[in-house]
Amino acid sequence: MSTATVSLPTGTWTIDPTHTRIGFIARHMMVTKVRGSFSDFSADVEIADNPLDSKLSATVQMASIDTGNSDRDGHLRTNDFFDIDQFPTMSLVATGFDRSGDGYVMHADLTIKGVTNAVDFELDLDGIGQDPWGGTRAGFSATATVNRKDWGIEWNAPLETGGVLVGEKVVIELDVQLIKG
Repeated sequence: MSTATVSLPTGTWTIDPTHTRIGFIARHMMVTKVRGSFSDFSADVEIADNPLDSKLSATVQMASIDTGNSDRDGHLRTNDFFDIDQFPTMSLVATGFDRSGDGYVMHADLTIKGVTNAVDFELDLDGIGQDPWGGTRAGFSATATVNRKDWGIEWNAPLETGGVLVGEKVVIELDVQLIKG
């Protein structure tokens, strides 16, 4: 969708958790991709008159991780990875937005395990429209590739055939539906 032809109503928007996915992709054994997501999250979004001045902050409950394998999820919750007993949440705060081709870049501070790093997300407005109940909804998708070691998530195991069990690069995928509040 061309962002030049769409205008978002200003004001407060809420996240629709049943139509939003906060996910990630990581390499496993150097040959496959493992996908996961978080089911418990919240966000505050304020669309400004100039959309590039908009505000966004989000919090994810790390215990809600789901990769489709309970043993793996349990391991990810330990201090080998997310250490959710000490760091139960992950947060993202947008620090700015810029136009980029037909989309945008969202500059953000991402905090995991008490470590904050700047991350740039490729951001697309997927659509905006009226819902059957008289409300306005907008859909966004965003992706960023990060190195998990930048947040102190360093656990790994060498493979006999070479390489490691878990790749360092992780793709973060956000598919978000917002409701005008």
